[in-house]
Amino acid sequence: MPSLVASPPGPQSRALAERLRSVESRNLTYFSEDFPVFWEEAKGANVRDVDGNVYLDFTGAFGVSFAGHAHPRIQRALVAQSERLVHGMGDVHPPAIKVELLERLAALAPWEETRTVLASTGSEAIEAALKTAQLHTGRSGIIAFEGSYHGLTLGSLAATHRADFKEPFRARVHQGVSFAPFPQTEEEAEAALEDVERLLSEGAGGPLQQAVGAVVVEPIQGRAGVRLPAPGFLAALAERTRAAGVLLIFDEIFTGLGRTGVVFEQEREGVLPDLVCLGKALGGGLPLSACLGSCEVMDAWPKSQGEAIHTSTFLGHPLSCATALAFLDVMETEGLVRRSLESGRRIVSRLGEALSGVGGVRPVRGRGLLIGIELGTEAGGPAAGGGVRVAENALKKGLLVLPAGGQGEVVELAPPAVLRDAQVDFGITCLVDSIRETLPR
Repeated sequence: MPSLVASPPGPQSRALAERLRSVESRNLTYFSEDFPVFWEEAKGANVRDVDGNVYLDFTGAFGVSFAGHAHPRIQRALVAQSERLVHGMGDVHPPAIKVELLERLAALAPWEETRTVLASTGSEAIEAALKTAQLHTGRSGIIAFEGSYHGLTLGSLAATHRADFKEPFRARVHQGVSFAPFPQTEEEAEAALEDVERLLSEGAGGPLQQAVGAVVVEPIQGRAGVRLPAPGFLAALAERTRAAGVLLIFDEIFTGLGRTGVVFEQEREGVLPDLVCLGKALGGGLPLSACLGSCEVMDAWPKSQGEAIHTSTFLGHPLSCATALAFLDVMETEGLVRRSLESGRRIVSRLGEALSGVGGVRPVRGRGLLIGIELGTEAGGPAAGGGVRVAENALKKGLLVLPAGGQGEVVELAPPAVLRDAQVDFGITCLVDSIRETLPR
């Protein structure tokens, strides 16, 4: 359980912050009087910083530590693999363990025959998916959605809605992208689908009107504030992309592999996308991502003639493959998907009860252990920066949470699935207190 021995950030974290400022690009790490603390050790759902403070982690380190930090089975797999082979030659002389992982992913995937491109980051998986769509359809236009976040490399950045991320690089970013509304109600869904139909017909990218080859969507928008799609919207979207001969890409980098209480969110929606992107939890804590698709779609890539047209030095890295296989074992044998569903329902219900009647708090939303608490103003607008202030307050109490939403108005929860009952109790109490203390009375 959390234990604070120095008011965070403590003296060691402050000293490291000064050292980091002097060597890292100033755009990367946010510094303030209250941020950051520097992690030194993490196990299960607990994190210890360099000052000896122990926190309860309700972030899962951006959702990566779904099986908990430093899970013993994953750690053993990492050590064992490191004693045999640390690095291979992914697309020349591949490590044997890469084949094991690809076979395991194919067994999980929704298609009869699956082909996969492995990568290291979520952004790279999206890049592979967008390239696949262009190869398969011959068309470069993309439809994405307002609020979307698919990464910050040039291709994925083009499909990311945040203008502040794109503006400095506007001249370099692919312009053949249009953004349709992401509907959260049935009324909004009708208008959004009409917009999608228009773009499929006219082309994406405004005046450029590039013919559309891909529609990319998060089945739940994470960074935008855990925004859930309107019931039936994704199924209706799939019908329209199929009719237009356009590939539907599900970005399940955050939601996939149990986070929302199902292995793939597309299962819940009853949708068969053309491509699925995975990441975050997949590597069990090590960098690993994947773009999966049916054999029919993925065979748009030409057969290798000795030079792959899309690859990387660390393709199918042995250590990441080993931890991924161990993570998938843990996911199945320890019932993480079921535990995520049950814990998430309990947390949403209890937060809803505890925050009922608290002015400015919208209804708690989420699926499984991906949960959002939206904060608003008396006038009905978003409480800009409210999620940031709650995160700062919670940190002082020993709880790690993250802000989300276009204006930082949402508190996002993505804890490990290995939470104990006492940890859930502490986290809810701490979070409710932090919200009550932060919102204007």
